[in-house]
Amino acid sequence: MKRYAIGIDLGGTSVKYALIDNEGVFHFQGRIPSKADVSADAVVGQILYAINEVKAYAASEGFVIDGIGIGTPGIVDSTSRIVMGGAENIQGWVNVHLADIIEKETGLSVLVGNDANMMGLGETRFGAGKGMTDVVFITVGTGIGGAVVIGGKLFGGYANRGTELGHVPLIANGEKCACGATGCLEHYASASALVRMFVSEAPAYGYTIPDGGADGELIVRLYKEGHPLAVDCLRRHCRYLGQGIAGFINIFSPQLVVIGGGISDAGQFYIDMVKEEAFKNAMADCAVNTDIVAAALGNKAGSLGAASMVFDAGLDGK
Repeated sequence: MKRYAIGIDLGGTSVKYALIDNEGVFHFQGRIPSKADVSADAVVGQILYAINEVKAYAASEGFVIDGIGIGTPGIVDSTSRIVMGGAENIQGWVNVHLADIIEKETGLSVLVGNDANMMGLGETRFGAGKGMTDVVFITVGTGIGGAVVIGGKLFGGYANRGTELGHVPLIANGEKCACGATGCLEHYASASALVRMFVSEAPAYGYTIPDGGADGELIVRLYKEGHPLAVDCLRRHCRYLGQGIAGFINIFSPQLVVIGGGISDAGQFYIDMVKEEAFKNAMADCAVNTDIVAAALGNKAGSLGAASMVFDAGLDGK
């Protein structure tokens, strides 16, 4: 039987939204600015605008919506209803009773989850991890986010405060991370860290950064051309990321580690470099059933995961 849910993927720049069925098919989708730099009320207004667009489409097609799933930056409480905080890229996004607010305005049941968790759930249900029960998902971008699926269910730790995979300490006595701790995986292995490394070492290689600045795309292109600066930086980046992933393999022994984020689109060579480093450092008995692959869903993963949360919970309207 076909079921339908609204999947919302909230970010610091945009709100991506869709009407998705329980087979992962998108029937309607859109994207609008999130207004995250304005206020929490402005963000809620954008979410409601998106939901009303989807509701209008569903009504025109005669589809019955089971509920709404929302993926958001930050820490979400264990009831999957309140954004506690931790979303520095959204103005005033602290202690927001998001599910209550949206339910009151839309008349539909609502569940809320962390955005990285929703991406991981989407990849597990419909993407690279389809058919798997135990998956670690890593998204490598401005920071490093993560999700852990154990026995087919998202694992969040006590009171849903865990799985901050980007903030596992990697380098003792290392540099300060934006989170306030020292030597975090995110600080050394994110795409931002790769660019920072590249820019800081460019003078030593006699390389002049272009007027538009450097980004991951430039570094990958130069790597493929054999530029020594790019080769050195990308290899170190993959070493840091691979060592972090080795730790996750030793802890969770997953069937699959899925790597998402823009830099994972660099090509299979990138995944292979990370994989080589991870398996070199993981315990063989822990890694025997594990593979490491690129994410498959791109920017659809968050919306799919949010909708999956509705289907998994068995919501049925209001």
